Amino acid sequence: MKKVYKLNEIDCANCAMKLEKKIAKIKGVSEASINFMAQKLIVEVDSESVLDEVKAVCKKFEPDMEVIG
Repeated sequence: MKKVYKLNEIDCANCAMKLEKKIAKIKGVSEASINFMAQKLIVEVDSESVLDEVKAVCKKFEPDMEVIG
């Protein structure tokens, strides 16, 4: 299942790259990609239950960032 999220308040391209790597390591995530300029996260997961963990990793990594979608 592919899901697209809008990321508000992500600070820099380097942060986006680090977050992308963290998300890709989550069990059940087959692909993760962050487009810093568009402020979008595209993630492909095995099941919908993994999406909550993806959101939690985002909030832990960048507490001020809002994950919409």
